[in-house]
Parts: sequence; C-alpha cells; structure tokens
Amino acid sequence: MRTPSVALLLGVCVLLLSALTVSAVSLTVSPNLQQFFTGASVSLTCEGQLGSDGWTVKRDTGSGTESCGAGGRGFGRLTGSSCFFDEFNPVSGVYWCEGEAGEKSEEVNITVSDERVILEIPALPVRTGSDVTLRCKSKNNGTAPAYYKKTGGTTAAYFYFNGHPLRPKSEKSITINVQQSDEGLYWCSTDEFGSSPQSFLRVRGALPPTTTTTTKTDTDVSYPPSPSLQPPPLQPFIIPVVGAVVSLVLVVLVVVLVLVRLLWKKHTVPNEAPSDDVIYSEVTSRESSNKMPVIQPEMVYSTLRTNTTEQ
Repeated sequence: MRTPSVALLLGVCVLLLSALTVSAVSLTVSPNLQQFFTGASVSLTCEGQLGSDGWTVKRDTGSGTESCGAGGRGFGRLTGSSCFFDEFNPVSGVYWCEGEAGEKSEEVNITVSDERVILEIPALPVRTGSDVTLRCKSKNNGTAPAYYKKTGGTTAAYFYFNGHPLRPKSEKSITINVQQSDEGLYWCSTDEFGSSPQSFLRVRGALPPTTTTTTKTDTDVSYPPSPSLQPPPLQPFIIPVVGAVVSLVLVVLVVVLVLVRLLWKKHTVPNEAPSDDVIYSEVTSRESSNKMPVIQPEMVYSTLRTNTTEQ
C-alpha cells in the first residue's frame, strides 16, 4: 500500500521532469509592428528558453489554419524556426507558434493594408512604465520610390484611443508612458490620406526589478568582466543528461524514504515483558590455607643470684 508521503514525492518527481521537457515559446515579429503595407518584408520567429525545435509558425486568415512553408495551403518561406515574407506578401490574420503536441503561443494580430495610411504600433505586448511611440505612416502611389511604397513616411495625423482623440491637434508622432489603462484600440487619421486600420495595444505588468552588485575600487573605476570567466552556453544535449540525473536522484530518495518508514515501524513494535525469574548461583566460601601463625608472647625467666659476703 503506497503511503501518502511516497505518493507526494512521486508527484514532485513528475512535476520536475515535466519542467525539464516543456518550455514557454513565444512568437516574435520583426519589425515589431502590427500594420504593414502590401509588399513589406516581415519575419516571424518562434523563440523559447530551451529552444524552438518542433515549433511551427501558423496563421488563420478566416478561411482555415495554414502553416508556414507547407505545400498547398502554406505561406511564406520557412527557415529553421523563422517564417519570412520577403518574397511573398503577408496577409492580414492571426499568427502564432504551435508545437508538435498542439501547444500554442500567444497570438499576434497582423494587418496588411493596401490603403495609403497605416499606424505604427507594436505587435507584441508592452510593459507598464515603458514608453511607446505611435506614428502615422502614409505612402504616395505616384512617383514615390519602391521602398517608400512598402514602408511609408511619417505624416501629421490625429491619434485616437477607443474612439477618443489623444491630442487636440495633428502631430507626426505621440509618445505614451504606458499604464494598464492604456490598453485598447488605436488608429490615426489624416486630412489628406484618410484613416488607418485599428489595432489593439496589449499591456502587461512590469517586470520585477533585478538587483545588481557593483564593486568600486579606490579610484572608482569599473572594469568589464573578463570574457574567459563567462560560462559556456548550455548545449542541447545537456538537457536530457540533467533530466536523467534528476530522475535517478528522485528514485533514490523514494527508496530511502520507504526503508526509513519500514525501520520506523520495526522499532515501534512493543517488546516482550521482562521475566520475573531470579537466577541464583552457588557461592562457595573457602578458608585460606595460607594462614599466618599467631605469635604467642614468650616468657623469659632469669635467675637472680645474690652473693652475700660474710662479715
């Protein structure tokens, strides 16, 4: 019968092993924008702490799920874990990374416009306390160079947030110190080129502060760390080795725990009552044969003679 302590330890083993084999993967967009003109070059990459092997960039444009680099309903050009749109125009839709077991990263909305105005706004979530600059981009379909038609140029515009203007006058850009309340829909509008599509700015909490230790010399001069002291990068083959070592250690802990429990039960069994019998042994007393003789006092007699002279 499995004791509760053993079951708990086995559960911890499963959690540790699963933590070694599962890593959080996110989709990054380069450049980090939500809106693009038709013909723009865009790169989508799956990135994770333990690598991105087995992950694929996918999208849904409203007509079904497609995979990057796949034949038939595929899109873009797949190189490693990155999907490039340098030869094929991107299409508006929802993009994400998906693993072999069906795991999904956070989705990213991308809008591709053939109109004359787009809003330059981050595609990835932004942290509270950071500064975000919004710009309105316009393109001239006339005699403008090809790169200008793909990227556009900054133009003065009115910026809107959830249907309300952010400034009373038109500006070429606007910078926001992001707070959680700034999450919502943004777009820009120009008098000459019209309005851009709407995009949703996602806001996440600030990262926890990191503490750094600095050492000052007498002359208050700091030196960069020596490159030779930097630890080597973690190789992919180390991960399964670490997993095997941790598994072995946990199995040993389980065995030790079971043995300790068995010994504890053995020592807690009541011992038999002690016997009331008394064992007597024969004691023989002998007189010592080596007795010292008793010394009797000796009497010495002497004769006292008295010589008398006759007168």
